[in-house]
Amino acid sequence: MIRFKSIISRIVILHVIAVAITSILMSVALSWLLNMATNNIHNEAMEEQAASLAKHLVRQADGSLSLELPENLQGLYSQPYGRYSYAVVDDQGKTLFSSLKDQAPVFPADPRAAAVQFLETRNGGAAISGASIRRAVGDRSVWVQAAEDMANRDVLIDDIVEDFFKHVGWITLPILLVLLVTDIAIFRRALLPLRQASEIAQQIGPARTDIRLPLDEIPSEVRPLVSAINKALDRLDQGFRVQREFTADAAHELRTPLSILRTRVETLDDPRVAKALHLDIEAMSRVVGQLLDIAELEAFAIDPLEVADLQGACAEVAGFIAPLALEQGREIALLGATAPVWVKGNAEMIKRAIRNLAENALKHTPKDTVVEFVVEENGTVTVLDRGPGISSEERELIFQRFWRRDRNQQGSTGLGLSIVQRIAELHGAAIAVQNRGLGGAQFSLRFVVADKMA
Repeated sequence: MIRFKSIISRIVILHVIAVAITSILMSVALSWLLNMATNNIHNEAMEEQAASLAKHLVRQADGSLSLELPENLQGLYSQPYGRYSYAVVDDQGKTLFSSLKDQAPVFPADPRAAAVQFLETRNGGAAISGASIRRAVGDRSVWVQAAEDMANRDVLIDDIVEDFFKHVGWITLPILLVLLVTDIAIFRRALLPLRQASEIAQQIGPARTDIRLPLDEIPSEVRPLVSAINKALDRLDQGFRVQREFTADAAHELRTPLSILRTRVETLDDPRVAKALHLDIEAMSRVVGQLLDIAELEAFAIDPLEVADLQGACAEVAGFIAPLALEQGREIALLGATAPVWVKGNAEMIKRAIRNLAENALKHTPKDTVVEFVVEENGTVTVLDRGPGISSEERELIFQRFWRRDRNQQGSTGLGLSIVQRIAELHGAAIAVQNRGLGGAQFSLRFVVADKMA
């Protein structure tokens, strides 16, 4: 069975089938009505002919009857013409007058029959149909019969039907096509609210869980489904909100104990123990800070009119990260554009994304190598390192939260790149990962270039 994914396709196909069936039924009905109307006209004509024949019956002085037909009627009922026939039969069934060769009645006489009869019979191989009426001539009662050879009428009907359906077909086909096009337009207009609702639904995401599908213009047949979807979105929105609040509350609650712990560690007598604990506390603080970033990003919305200087953001991050890089035996280089590159987005969020990329590069690049920032005028910033690179299997995994290649590596939380991806999604930016030809990895973020400065 053929399945159509489109509702309009289903409706149109079913409508075409319905129109085809209706056309066939209408043709059959019209043919039946035409035949019935022809029969009625034929019966009326035969009754009129019989009545006309009865007017020419004359009673003679001796009591007998004579039939004095004018020349036009004689020609109509003549044997050479052969289309019409007549007979006059008395109450005893005796044929008084007949146009048939054997002077036989056209129809068998029945004295008990109604005053007007419409009869059919066969004469040889021909079908005969006509009328028989009772008439009183003087004191005598006779049956006057008039009939027509059906072969002539059937030929005429066939010609009429053929001509009728030939012309009706040429008229009906364009009408059906216009009806089909009109129906498609009507169906598309009727389904427009659903199409608009689907466009609104595409905007729903983790950052826009407040959007709901409109119910005002939705057809009543689909409204329960749309209402159920809105209720499901309400539950999802509540779940997202609870999750964000829990993450933010937990991170905030951890900040104060960590600050107290950091102060107490600094008072320890053993500097080696203090340094080790200090590194652990910094790592924990980093996790708490990133959890707060995630909680903030889930509820963050970018102002469409907000713009940021991408080159300035990279320069600020490079200046911030340079002391840490020098301390670890690595260098920072800022390359590419020297003038401001204005892109659509929030400057603080863009700096967070670049800083996370830079910190990730510092973790994986060897000592005595350079982490490069390359800013392009098309709104792209690329961070390059000299580390081991990223395999094709890991390129999708690295953006998952808490995913780490080496879980024993200290200082790695597995949240940095997921934050970068989330910031890219909020800005409508494209993120790309690939390996460098001489070794190492490069992460690129391409933002939408702004038409004018902020």
